[in-house]
Amino acid sequence: MEKTTCCVVGGGPAGMVLALLLARAGIAVTVLEKHPDFLRDFRGDTVHPSTLALLDDLGLSERFARLPQRRVRTVQLPLGPDRSPVTVGDLSVLPGPHNYVAMVPQWDLLDLLADEAGREPSFELRMNTEATSFLVEDGRVNGVRYRTSDGRTGELRALLTVACDGRGSLARARPELELRRFACPMDAWWFRLPRIESDPSGLVGGTGDRFLTAMIDRGDYWQCAALIPKGADAERRAAGLDRFQAAYAAAVPWIDGRTSALRSWGDVKLLDVHMDRMSRWHRPGLLCIGDAAHAMSPVFGIGINLAVQDAVAAARHLTGPLRRGTVRLRDVRAVQRRRLPTTVATQALQRAAHAGFIAPVLGGRPPLGTAERARRAAALVVGAPWLRRVPAYFIGYGALRERPPREALRRQEPDTSRARAHPSGDGPSGRS
Repeated sequence: MEKTTCCVVGGGPAGMVLALLLARAGIAVTVLEKHPDFLRDFRGDTVHPSTLALLDDLGLSERFARLPQRRVRTVQLPLGPDRSPVTVGDLSVLPGPHNYVAMVPQWDLLDLLADEAGREPSFELRMNTEATSFLVEDGRVNGVRYRTSDGRTGELRALLTVACDGRGSLARARPELELRRFACPMDAWWFRLPRIESDPSGLVGGTGDRFLTAMIDRGDYWQCAALIPKGADAERRAAGLDRFQAAYAAAVPWIDGRTSALRSWGDVKLLDVHMDRMSRWHRPGLLCIGDAAHAMSPVFGIGINLAVQDAVAAARHLTGPLRRGTVRLRDVRAVQRRRLPTTVATQALQRAAHAGFIAPVLGGRPPLGTAERARRAAALVVGAPWLRRVPAYFIGYGALRERPPREALRRQEPDTSRARAHPSGDGPSGRS
């Protein structure tokens, strides 16, 4: 019979951070990841200051610095005259060495975490292995049934199962966890456009005819998200790619005709945006964290930060019970109690942004109610630079910063990998 102490379902940022922290504490942990590798495009590539500080605590900052990355320090929104960009968040004012968001291909970060966890004898990563159902006995989850890509099936029993498998999580089918959904006014199109040195830097927003764009500086290209009205994907595509290219160029005139890089709709990927959270993140033997517990809007780009902090909190609360071999309902409940206020506050801010800014623009109306209010908001931000600290800190650290269990801490060790360091910290943007 296959057994482990903790079964982590899903090898994303939350799952791999949790597995690494538990493995360093000497806990037997097995990660089940249904894909053969971590190579999936247009996933969240943001590594926030709180995660950078965590990597410092884990002794991984030197290895992380050698990954291809771009540093983003400013957030600009089209609040100025004629919707010109205004800096509303400036992470460079944050204290400490990590006053930026590192844009790192998610697969590189996950490879780093998996490689580091693999040094621990209590860690196991099973790729091509999909959890298909929970093993429920006498009302308690005692592990999972799984299926591998070659059709083999089996059961893995565990003292604790942690669902880190995103918004498609197995746990979301459990009616007793009570999934609560919130309306979202938008979906998102993801695509890439070339970038040149004379372009702005950081994260830049723009508005067009019933769409918003957020453009993330990735060095030699822009990672672009165009927010469109919810459910409008088929209608917008039917209107023609050339029409969208022209509208986008009008909204972001400095892009200078580079929309022609979109050669077909195949270059434009749809993200069906959802926002929800479970009323309960747990039942005996089961805990949900990250998107499995609360799917976030892409607003503020902090979903990954929340998921990683969930994992750190879970490790801190559960290391002791897992080492003792007894995980009670109150132990998993404590994780939700710790993380729920932050989740609720973050989603409340996202919903306010939906109602006050995104929905009006997508509906063809001025943001913040009227053009005059938008002008006053821009003038306030420009005239009071200290206001930029609030969104900067929120984006960087969230509402609550978590600390890892001391058993997981490591002294920084010299990196012996062959990867070339980027002295400026701004390396190439990763794979295409």
